[in-house]
Amino acid sequence: MTAIDKQAEKRIRDNHKKNKQKLSGGDVTFNIINYAVFILITLACIFPFYYLLINTISDNELVRLGKIQLYPQGIHFENYVQVMKIPGILDALFVSVARTVLGTVWTVGGCAFLGYLCTKQEMWLRKVWYRLIIITMYFSAGLIPWYMNLRMLGFLDNFWVYVIPGLVSPYNVILVKTFIEALPPSLEESATLDGAGYTRVFASIIMPLITPILATLCIFSAVGQWNSFTDTMMLMPSGKNYTLQFLLYKYQNEASSLAALVRNTQDSSSLANVATKQTALSVRMTVAMVVTLPILCVYPFFQRYFVKGIMIGAVKG
Repeated sequence: MTAIDKQAEKRIRDNHKKNKQKLSGGDVTFNIINYAVFILITLACIFPFYYLLINTISDNELVRLGKIQLYPQGIHFENYVQVMKIPGILDALFVSVARTVLGTVWTVGGCAFLGYLCTKQEMWLRKVWYRLIIITMYFSAGLIPWYMNLRMLGFLDNFWVYVIPGLVSPYNVILVKTFIEALPPSLEESATLDGAGYTRVFASIIMPLITPILATLCIFSAVGQWNSFTDTMMLMPSGKNYTLQFLLYKYQNEASSLAALVRNTQDSSSLANVATKQTALSVRMTVAMVVTLPILCVYPFFQRYFVKGIMIGAVKG
């Protein structure tokens, strides 16, 4: 670094120090209280998952007696090994993953393209179609007509009932439409003059520019798909295509008999160890953790897009 560069850098630092405002006592107090409140809220959100985790890897007898509070004791992972041996749980895991991936891709793609089309003035009856989409947010036929409609369409015991009915979400269409309207029209005009159609413009120009809102829609859709279980309860009467969330709901009600089933599958050496002997409580907590952990691992990767996508998609500027 030359002497001139060093002098310039020193001058910048001096100016920065001069321009830096000194915090008053009130500002310091506010910042301390603000950080303290948010730290408490963060701990309140994290602790249930932490408590669930330490109880699934601790001595099952101590867990049954309620002695595990802040840190694990008698750490073991036998609960997870035995729970993964429960009949049907691996199939349910595959169905949940497939449902979440396909449902998210289809929903995000469908809502994004429909939201893009609703921004085109030349679209036939654009305002009418857009208003019809919005109306569905406020009016619903109800649960029974919804069930009868899906049954008549042949969706009972059909995996695609998890994907196709949720292809379009009015709220997601609104977010995408508002986001695209904030983009400069000149970006599309250049491609249109070169002969690109709507599909090409959307795929080559619009999609890369609306990544934040697409990531936000991915969060909404993936969490909704992963956590849903009522549709499985009503639309899968034969027991096919069960999801992890439905098995969690089912096992929470049948934890005692399920614990007995798991104990019967354990070998004699592990069964003799009281610390790893399966109980209704250990099964409940372990299944809940198995169901919750995948979505917790995926969520942080999309978190940085979440606030940006919502703020830009909600305010036209």
